[in-house]
Amino acid sequence: MAPLIKEFQIHSDLFNVKICLTGQHRQMLDQINTFFGITGDYDLNLMLPNQTLFDITARCLTGLKGVFDTITPDLVFVQGDTSTVLAGVLAAFYKQIPAAHLEAGLRSGGKYAPFPEEVNRIITGHIADYHFAPTLKAVQNLALEGITKNVYMVGNTVIDALYLGLDIIKKTENQKYAGSFPFLDFSKRIILVTGHRRESFGDGFENICKAVAHIANQYQNVQFVYPLHFNPHVREPVNRILKGIPNVYLIEPLDYPYLIWLMERCYFVLTDSGGIQEEAPALGKPVLVMREATERQEGVEAGTAKLAGTRFDNLVQAMRALLDNSDLYTQMANAVNPYGDGTASKQIVEILTRIL
Repeated sequence: MAPLIKEFQIHSDLFNVKICLTGQHRQMLDQINTFFGITGDYDLNLMLPNQTLFDITARCLTGLKGVFDTITPDLVFVQGDTSTVLAGVLAAFYKQIPAAHLEAGLRSGGKYAPFPEEVNRIITGHIADYHFAPTLKAVQNLALEGITKNVYMVGNTVIDALYLGLDIIKKTENQKYAGSFPFLDFSKRIILVTGHRRESFGDGFENICKAVAHIANQYQNVQFVYPLHFNPHVREPVNRILKGIPNVYLIEPLDYPYLIWLMERCYFVLTDSGGIQEEAPALGKPVLVMREATERQEGVEAGTAKLAGTRFDNLVQAMRALLDNSDLYTQMANAVNPYGDGTASKQIVEILTRIL
């Protein structure tokens, strides 16, 4: 959302932007806003220990009622597929305020994969009034559900954010970032690992960790960096299985600028994250997706990503193929990123200037 906020602020003669933060993941939220120079106008401060989807959805919906009792915007923007998005579009609907869905039309085809994001997207799509889709496939997915009015293919603002973030980084001292990874030898290959999805809790994460351990032991010249999500369902199996392997580095979650700095320097990415499936190809980095299904099928079809799943054998085979087969690696690294060229925010503001 950051590059779109910045683009609206450039056109402050036409748009008055108010930013509502939910307050989930406070540490990550604060650092990203500081990095992009964004200040929230409202903060719901929702975070509770061990909160459930019931808690998040209900408290977000109630909190947004309070915001909309204070202001009545002409348009409410929600982005992506979280429970916050579902609550945001519902709150706007209950107040009869038009809503716009950023990153609209992504579908995996499985009700519980990803969970609960797939259903969040479907419901949001049928409530929203404006749909900003990243790809042609996303537009087609919406059409299959009868959503054809006010649908615009603009690319994904995650690519805008990536390019904006790298521009900010390049204006600072590069050594600041390199100095944050003193344990890494940048002359060797680095694999960046990120994993946190609910549907992989249990056996899925066990398999992921065992596959990483297996490859790390076989390829001792390859370095694995795994920034650990705060969720204990992630940390327990990762620490139990991977801690102590000399070329596997388990670190705390990375602030966004450090994550994209490292991503630009890694060899390939092993992830279950949606956004990274789009960001890494923009940097020419192959992506192995640790999920059984993805709502970002365009990357798989374009050849920038491979759906590796969460089975031990499949993950080991996929990692080994990229490490051993230079032709395959080059093919994936040079495939065209289907998620946009970094101009999505400008396109959205131009469209809204024209139609509102």
